[in-house]
Amino acid sequence: MNLIIMLVNFILHIDVHLGQIISTYGTFTYIILFLIIFCETGLVFTPFLPGDSLLFAAGAFAALGSLNITLLFIILYCAVIIGDNTNYWIGYFFGKKMVDNPKIPIDEKHIKKTNEFFHIYGGKAIILGRFMPFIRTFTPFVAGVGRMNYSQFLTYDILGGLLWIGIGTFSGYFFGSIPFVRKNFSLVIIGVICVSLIPFFFELIKHKLKKHKK
Repeated sequence: MNLIIMLVNFILHIDVHLGQIISTYGTFTYIILFLIIFCETGLVFTPFLPGDSLLFAAGAFAALGSLNITLLFIILYCAVIIGDNTNYWIGYFFGKKMVDNPKIPIDEKHIKKTNEFFHIYGGKAIILGRFMPFIRTFTPFVAGVGRMNYSQFLTYDILGGLLWIGIGTFSGYFFGSIPFVRKNFSLVIIGVICVSLIPFFFELIKHKLKKHKK
């Protein structure tokens, strides 16, 4: 319970925490951000790490001059691609054994939802899932488990990662320095999280309407 409270606090006050990290670690902040995004996308055990909110906050700090936006974009984009590919190959070689092993903390509900998502959208799920918390962590893993053609996976992954990192960081860069946003950063982060969930609910409603018509 305490871990959940700490995580929520970190996400809602990510501007404060990221500011402290930048003040304390300076240039090494890029490595810390790389590791967070890598783990959020590359390890099925850590889907709870901040993704959208972290990108927005990092972009906002880049607008203030604390980080270099070009270097930030390149590093986070590399983190996404490396993370996704790591997740894909883990799923490819070890996925079924991991899911079947009760000692490994993988939530089967997320696996099931991601499988359904793949069933509906196929390869496009790689791009669509990128903008959905939790789903984006399990998408490359499930693609690996299902032995999705690697070149096809990589093509969708490169495009999806480019869109996600670009939209996330540059939104923060261009809007994060606005006085209203800076004064109400926690509310903006909640808004960012809610917006990131819109595609999931939209596709869920559309899928249910299709079922209802049948």
